[in-house]
Amino acid sequence: MDNQKLADHESLDLHEVINFKTLCLAKSKLMQGLVFDDDLRALMQKDVEQSMQALGELQAVYQRAPFESPVPQNRPTPIIN
Repeated sequence: MDNQKLADHESLDLHEVINFKTLCLAKSKLMQGLVFDDDLRALMQKDVEQSMQALGELQAVYQRAPFESPVPQNRPTPIIN
């Protein structure tokens, strides 16, 4: 059952979800530098960590796409540590 490929429309939808989640992750990381409340910053950091985990899981599913695109090994360095 795990060997099944995704249909074309499923692959496209998954690609859109990955793009959206990536943009949300970038926004959360950037906004952390503008937040002065420690509780809010901690919540945003938790969102970043969960988003990175979710993206890893989505990319694993994306491997079954019929027109799979390679995932680059190098990633941009974060603006905020």
